[in-house]
Amino acid sequence: MPRILLIDDDEHLAAPLAAYFARFDFVLESALRPGEGLAMLRAGAFDAAILDVMLPEMDGFALCREIRKENDIPIVMLTARGDVMDRVVGLELGADDYLPKPFEPRELVARLQTILRRQRSAPAAATQRHVFQGLVIDMGTREVLRLGEKVELTGTEFELLALLAAEPGKVFNRDDILNRLRGHEADLYTRAVDIVVSRLRKKLEPLDCIKTLRNAGYALAAGKAGAP
Repeated sequence: MPRILLIDDDEHLAAPLAAYFARFDFVLESALRPGEGLAMLRAGAFDAAILDVMLPEMDGFALCREIRKENDIPIVMLTARGDVMDRVVGLELGADDYLPKPFEPRELVARLQTILRRQRSAPAAATQRHVFQGLVIDMGTREVLRLGEKVELTGTEFELLALLAAEPGKVFNRDDILNRLRGHEADLYTRAVDIVVSRLRKKLEPLDCIKTLRNAGYALAAGKAGAP
């Protein structure tokens, strides 16, 4: 059963949400403060984390940044207003998804199911390795090597890279990428794609293998290993 960590200072949220999650075979554990949540993440294995933006000690954005220093666990941010800026900041810091408050528990469960299904799906193609000049993507272990060094990617970053690597040279537009990564249309929040691409590019430096085609989308422009 997937273990989910909720970090939210609303004392009345965790218990009913945990009972609801149990109906979908999720185990929800909770922390009221960021420090407590960080300690729990370091002490045990969780499959995903849900972070409120408005928290004591540090806000959810700072907490997301701290988690990303040492953990690539999928993160869903809960934003009080659902403002575009909140979404942008959260995604720039490495969050995998966002949900504005108040939210329907079933939608939160659906978002988590989509994220975890992406990570755990293992079709035959997932056993292959994409080997390019300076870049290796192992679909089975979800490991990425850049110039021989391991690169830590979030789940969303890896899925985007894997999508582009499956058909190098093919141009994927923003809406198509977002729909395929999320598994549903969500808000067709195309700015999110630009943010994830920007993060991925930075992590792959000095390689320059993700190309932007103006008014079209993105493509992987990396030569196969051994090619001239």
